[in-house]
Amino acid sequence: MNEFKNNLKNVVFNETMKKHTTFKIGGNADIFIVPENIDEVVKSIDLCEKNNIPYYILGNGSNLLVGDKGFRGAIIQIFKNLSKIEVCGNIIKAESGALLSAISKKALENGLCGLEFAAGIPGTLGGGICMNAGAYGGEMKDVISKVTVLKDGKIFEISGYQADFQYRNSRILKEGMIVLGAELVLKEGDFNEINAKMMEFNKLRSEKQPLDFPSAGSTFKRPEGYFAGKLIMDSGLRGYAVGGAAVSEKHCGFVINKGGATAEDVLRLIENVKNIVYDKFNVVLEPEIRIIGEF
Repeated sequence: MNEFKNNLKNVVFNETMKKHTTFKIGGNADIFIVPENIDEVVKSIDLCEKNNIPYYILGNGSNLLVGDKGFRGAIIQIFKNLSKIEVCGNIIKAESGALLSAISKKALENGLCGLEFAAGIPGTLGGGICMNAGAYGGEMKDVISKVTVLKDGKIFEISGYQADFQYRNSRILKEGMIVLGAELVLKEGDFNEINAKMMEFNKLRSEKQPLDFPSAGSTFKRPEGYFAGKLIMDSGLRGYAVGGAAVSEKHCGFVINKGGATAEDVLRLIENVKNIVYDKFNVVLEPEIRIIGEF
């Protein structure tokens, strides 16, 4: 452990993950690192690999469930310090820790359209790229031209095409690449029109999503030909609860923390919902959220 303290500036031990996930759930991580720059990201991973310590790259913690017994290893949070955003013409270059909402705001300020869909997504660019985040008909694959990644100690660029974006998936996620930054290509547009669209999307979000409760966002992927939320609602599961976790009454596609929910509550609820929906409709629901740690 001293090796981490001696080589990195921002390291704490036994850090509760409740503070770092939008679900407000999770036990302690053995090591919690907030790198100051890309060099420290590389150094953090190198130290973990050299000492055979498992690690997980964390953004804003908006799509994540951490087990109640915590994470045996290191959580490396690429968020607070790696969030630079630059605009050059119709191109935005951003570091992976930049919030998608902040990048969308920067696009608006510069009269650039194409990223309106991401204005209300609570995650970071890195997480958004890995999962090919999307909303209201737009996805990250629509705007990403280049991604700077780290893999096997090497930093290199891949094109948006090479990233092989799919629905809530990508080559980057499949191959365990770590996103360090990306280049987004947008189009020139009218400030008022872009702003109106963002406001419309945010209004829809506040009307239809349970933003007043902690959650990890949309809990299930959309099954082909169906909507997860409707399947759950039609299964009679609106408001269905296990402990402090519940299916949102506002939008059945969201599992919320009503207060004091444990990761075990959430996991049991997800499994029960999956089983009931399958029994009723013969459709398999697949979680969209990432699940890590010990339960």
